[in-house]
Amino acid sequence: MQPCRHILSLLLENTAGALSRVVGLFSARGYNIESLSVAPTEDPSVSRMTIVSLGEDQLTEQITKHLNRLVEVIKVVDLSDGTMVERGLMLVKLRAATDRERQEAFRMSEIFRARIVDVTERTYTVEVTGEAGKLQAFLAAIDPTAILEVVQTGRTGVSRGDRILHV
Repeated sequence: MQPCRHILSLLLENTAGALSRVVGLFSARGYNIESLSVAPTEDPSVSRMTIVSLGEDQLTEQITKHLNRLVEVIKVVDLSDGTMVERGLMLVKLRAATDRERQEAFRMSEIFRARIVDVTERTYTVEVTGEAGKLQAFLAAIDPTAILEVVQTGRTGVSRGDRILHV
């Protein structure tokens, strides 16, 4: 069976140790987490966690069942089961010491609808948001020797339409 990319969205109590127990569940089963994003929701006592992992459907189902048994976990949804909106954020620090380098950074930012968020005499920092493919395409389009640093957030996502994850 071919491994699939799964995006799990969890609501869990915003308590000390909750994140550790969720991550420990993945670790104990040898299941790798590709990306992890967590923050409080509109209710500060509840956090929303988005976990991106690569694995077989059967193993993901098993982990979902185990997650539902954790006391802190309120609800788990596999966003991969339906249509969703997924986004990531990437900051890329580019060398911009010459006019040519600055023009190229500005041009690529416009093409990818990215924003230049910091400018110094020798660098530009560009913020790129979007689906994973867009972020990777931006990196592929930039001269690799101009890239000084890359920082990415974990992916986050929400179901499209009326499907809502709430308490």
